Amino acid sequence: MSRTTYFVDVVLPLAVPNLYTYRVPYDWNDIIEVGKRVVVQFGRGKLYSALVRNIHEIPPKQYEAKYIDSILDEHPIVNLKQFALWDWMSQYYMCHIGDVMVAALPGGLRLASETKIVLNPEYISQKDVIEGDQIETFSDKEHLIIEALEVRTVLSINEVSEILEQKTVYPILKILIEKGVVLIHEELKEKFKPKIESFVRITEYANDEENLKTVFPLLEKKAPKQLDVLIAYIKLSERYSQTTANNLPIISSHKEVKKSEIIKMISGAEAALKSLVQKNILEVYEREVGRFTSYDNANKISQLNDVQQQVYESIQEQFGWKKVESSKLKVESSIVAGEPQSTINQQPSTSIKDVVLLHGVTSSGKTEIYVKLIEQAIAQGKQVLYLLPEIALTTQIINRLRKYFGDTVGVYHSKFNGNERVEVWNNVLNAGVDSSKLHSSKSESSKSEPDTTLNSKLSNFKLIVGARSSLFLPFSNLGLVIVDEEHDTSYKQYDPAPRYNARDGAIYLAHIHKAKTLLGSATPSIESYYNAQEGKYGFVEIPQRFGGVQMPEILIADVKEATRKKLMKSHFSPLLLDTVTLALQNKEQIILFQNRRGFAPQLECNICAWIPQCSNCDVSLTYHKASNQLRCHYCGYSIKPPNKCGACGDTNVRMKGFGTEKIEEELSIFYPKAKIARMDLDTTRSKFAHQHIIQDFEDGNIDILVGTQMVTKGLDFDNVSMVGILNADSMLNFPDFRSFERSFQLMAQVSGRAGRKNKRGKVIIQTQNPDHSIIQDVIHTNFLSMYTNQLLDRKNFNYPPFYRLIEITLIHRDVNMVNASAKFLADELKHHFAKRVLGPEFPVVSRIRNLYHKNILLKIERDASVVQVKKIVTNLLVQFKSSSDYKSVRVQIDVDPM
Repeated sequence: MSRTTYFVDVVLPLAVPNLYTYRVPYDWNDIIEVGKRVVVQFGRGKLYSALVRNIHEIPPKQYEAKYIDSILDEHPIVNLKQFALWDWMSQYYMCHIGDVMVAALPGGLRLASETKIVLNPEYISQKDVIEGDQIETFSDKEHLIIEALEVRTVLSINEVSEILEQKTVYPILKILIEKGVVLIHEELKEKFKPKIESFVRITEYANDEENLKTVFPLLEKKAPKQLDVLIAYIKLSERYSQTTANNLPIISSHKEVKKSEIIKMISGAEAALKSLVQKNILEVYEREVGRFTSYDNANKISQLNDVQQQVYESIQEQFGWKKVESSKLKVESSIVAGEPQSTINQQPSTSIKDVVLLHGVTSSGKTEIYVKLIEQAIAQGKQVLYLLPEIALTTQIINRLRKYFGDTVGVYHSKFNGNERVEVWNNVLNAGVDSSKLHSSKSESSKSEPDTTLNSKLSNFKLIVGARSSLFLPFSNLGLVIVDEEHDTSYKQYDPAPRYNARDGAIYLAHIHKAKTLLGSATPSIESYYNAQEGKYGFVEIPQRFGGVQMPEILIADVKEATRKKLMKSHFSPLLLDTVTLALQNKEQIILFQNRRGFAPQLECNICAWIPQCSNCDVSLTYHKASNQLRCHYCGYSIKPPNKCGACGDTNVRMKGFGTEKIEEELSIFYPKAKIARMDLDTTRSKFAHQHIIQDFEDGNIDILVGTQMVTKGLDFDNVSMVGILNADSMLNFPDFRSFERSFQLMAQVSGRAGRKNKRGKVIIQTQNPDHSIIQDVIHTNFLSMYTNQLLDRKNFNYPPFYRLIEITLIHRDVNMVNASAKFLADELKHHFAKRVLGPEFPVVSRIRNLYHKNILLKIERDASVVQVKKIVTNLLVQFKSSSDYKSVRVQIDVDPM
């Protein structure tokens, strides 16, 4: 055992700027490793699980290092490549590495600090000599706690609350602590619990042929139910291939049999199985199993058509995966450390590219190309990450991928519970880990390589499909990252920090692994398309649909004109209703898109125009008919709908506007025989809600699907002939420099759901402004027109991709404090950045949860040093927070806001 004094720098799950240093006890010198979790005390008695980042022999100068309390892991759970991603993310997005740790680790690997109550040992030893009148000084509730602790030894705060049947128990506990009766200490509780399954196997005694000759006749005569259970076990285990002279099965090699399978197969099997165990014929054992369904890998990957094959080969060439003449290719890196996609420099398109943009129209067969590239990466022994913007998309695509790759496909997103996410984490960590890259700098010279195999009994995932959080999984041998629907704003994390973009993070993650990144979209973001046109990314295009399917016919319903002629029926134009009717008559399916959930956006008094407002936020309340509530979509505040105006008292209060809930209800009036369903945040809160709705729609159990932007993203349905966009104007009129780009993307994407397979689809766009340039671009599927016009506007007004943006938000309960602090900080910034600073200005919703927000926007030229800019901003914020006047003001930083 080494007697060297080691110190560890740890990452704490807190928003603190620096790593914190602790001392390692001598006994743990040989087992401490980078990437392991350790329990440390930080602050006044608080215990945290922290991650070891560095191991060294240098004590801290500013404070005396405490000892770590314990080491939680046998093997590192985070590798050096993950730490590299965390470091980049904390630097680029100007957040603390503890924020990244909280975002990255699944809840089951973050230990919860739970306050525990125990009896004071000194009180226990003195109890026998305490006088009776002293005992009477305890109240009834104090007695209850003491008696409970004598029985159960340890109680949590929640358990004390249950015993006393009251919520607030701290005052009582405080008295008991002051009397020296109880002590409070922090106990760390492991959240992850492996799934344990019971299995059945034959005993060594019963597996002997001679003993088996006596077992079967005996059971047949005296215990037929037990014989049924034994035969069921033999059938399930597939253990016999021949029989003895007495027609008894000879038991040989087998597969494992779950106890639950036998119980399900034979009624009353539980008691019979117990008897067979007592008779030493069968035995029950337990082991850890996976939580995920097993899949067969039977299907061959389908052949690409000529267009797909050309695109596939072009991507291979640009990745450098296909042999070409060396004179045609120049190898170079396309990633500059610390810069995301909008700032990466790359040489002309003849170079090998680390990032390629695939621009393929909807239904062009992009997924089949992804599958071929995944197959190639896996064949090279690499791991693959397939990023999707929405959980809804994983449901459909995972089924397609598992047809080809079977059990090697793993899924990871926020709808999984903590145990499932930890299981995927461990599985990825276990798949192809190179243990030599996990050891610390200290272990390089003094230790053997760690064994990183976590559980060899669980199959390893080679392909992970997931939403943005899957970016943080412990990949060790990543070869390919696919970012599908790369334009989607769902890749952006808005709150809390780190406010990262998973697309940009994926590009940097691939750079760390020396892997390739493929960005795919029918409507690429302007930044990505610009990078491709400038030669920074590789570029391939599929301008036509797969199999010669035509692009949908897009028709405009002029709502303004129809309203003038009094032809509108509720919120539906005659053209839309006629098209829906025809589709239903032809037994075809319909998707209707309205980018607002709820029943009605607001209630309004027809006399004085009063609108019910949230008491906590500067926003009107949305009416939800299912719960008969007015609800705030920002804080969750809700009230019953008022019977009269809150201002003038008149009862003439009407609903204004419409959401998905109202569309669903009104359609059932127009089409009472149609099966109508809704897909929005309200209907997809449960774990499998997305899957059930999509499966029902695929199976034809739903005729009309009404939804928010969830229905616009990459879903493939064979029988959808018609798509309706109910209110295009609400998107176009949103006050944001990206509103035209996003409107085009949403309308083009939802239009792409129409007309798959053998029939041309039809799209109806309801608008009051048919001649709007974006609507005309959607009608003609003219992405290039939209791109060119928007690029010109952004160049003229200093927006991405020509400028970088950093948004600083100041938050406080007092609006005067927000105003004063925002002005002070903006003035300081203007001293350094002059006209590059915009604001401070209140956002559209300026008060959320009784906290006022005010924004300052910083625009930085592309050729400026972003590192230097962030250094100046960071120093100014340190000075700002050090000021006694503004210490209570919260500051949020959003780099590359969306």
